[in-house]
Amino acid sequence: MRVIGLAGWSGAGKTTLISRLIPELTRRGYSVSTIKHAHHRFDVDHPGKDSYVHRTSGAREVLVASGERFALMHELRGAPEPDLKHLLSLLSPVDFVLVEGYKPEPLVKIEVHRTENGKAFLYPDDSTVIGVATDAPLEVSGRPTFHLEDAIKIADCVEAHAIPIERLLND
Repeated sequence: MRVIGLAGWSGAGKTTLISRLIPELTRRGYSVSTIKHAHHRFDVDHPGKDSYVHRTSGAREVLVASGERFALMHELRGAPEPDLKHLLSLLSPVDFVLVEGYKPEPLVKIEVHRTENGKAFLYPDDSTVIGVATDAPLEVSGRPTFHLEDAIKIADCVEAHAIPIERLLND
C-alpha cells in the first residue's frame, strides 16, 4: 500500500480532483481507497433508521451490512479524534490510499490550489508538498505543477511519489 495526500484550502477542488484521480488510477489497474478529514460534524445515518437508533441509544460501534456494502460507525463519545496513522491501519490493503485534508500530517502531498479562493499557496511553508495542482498559470520551482483538471499527469505524480504506508506508520 502506498499513500499520498491532497491538501489545500476549502473550495480548492480536492474532492473534485480525487473524483477524477480514482477512475484514472483504477483504469491503470490499481485499487484505491480514500480517507477524508471533516472539520465539522457529519453523519452517515439518519433519524428513523435502525442504525441511528442503535448509535443514539449508546452503542460504541454500529456495523450495517448488506449484500452490496458494509459501514462501521464508531462513536468517539468524548475520546480524542484518531490520528491518520490509526485510520490508515484500519483500511483493507489496496494499491493507493488518497488522503484528503490532514494538512499538518507528515505525508507527501499534492497541493490543490484555486486562485479564486484568494488563499496563499501551502508549498512555500510545507516541505511535504511534492507537487501543485492549480488553475494559476505558474511553474513552481523544484516541484511538478499541473493544471487542476489534468488527472492523467496528476495520476503519474501519484504513481511516482506516493510513499509506502509502512514509512508513515513507522515514523
